[in-house]
Amino acid sequence: MSQQTHGSEGPEEPRVVVRDKRRIDPQGGLREPDPDPVLVDSESPSAAPSGPVGEDPRVAERTDTLQRLKAEYDNYRRRVERDRKAVAETATAAVLSALLPVLDDIERARSHGDLTGAFGSVGDALVAVSSKLGLESFGQAGDLFDPQLHEAVMAAAPSDVPEPVAAEIFRPGYRFAGRVLRAAQVTVSEPIGSDDAVTATAQSEAAQTEGAEPLAGGSTPGPAQTA
Repeated sequence: MSQQTHGSEGPEEPRVVVRDKRRIDPQGGLREPDPDPVLVDSESPSAAPSGPVGEDPRVAERTDTLQRLKAEYDNYRRRVERDRKAVAETATAAVLSALLPVLDDIERARSHGDLTGAFGSVGDALVAVSSKLGLESFGQAGDLFDPQLHEAVMAAAPSDVPEPVAAEIFRPGYRFAGRVLRAAQVTVSEPIGSDDAVTATAQSEAAQTEGAEPLAGGSTPGPAQTA
């Protein structure tokens, strides 16, 4: 009988070894292994701490871009708010301008003692609402005459005043948000001795004595002109 020998067997195959580095937690079971510590060589140039963020050109460029965008947005927001406010003020001014004749009737009724009862309550409420919206009346006897605020409808007798003044108020003026909605109609009194006062007085006396209207430039029609 022949004896079998094992010397002719091939190379032994490598064994597969599986190492589970996870640790067993008595309370929660398996957990992930701790990361391997990273060894840093203190003498290595790459281990040196990086400089401040602002020194990076890319970061500086992006920061500048963001700052410009923020400034543009702030300007846009302020412009929108300003335009919105202007539109609201224009609409309110249009409504208040339409109510001015009604307010004139209310003041006229008040001066005659007719602002009583239910009509008086409605009138007072309308005046209060218009004032709450920002409507302001102006024009008092004795105020200095201002062509931008007053409309001269008549010349009064000269008085001892340093400058022309509003001697009488025919119709009050109104303004809203710094804008004049309507000028006040007034009688203007000039200082004594001024050229305007002398001319206005001469025209008034001539018109009363002759029954003629003063002409432009301060002259009155004579006999040759009336013929």
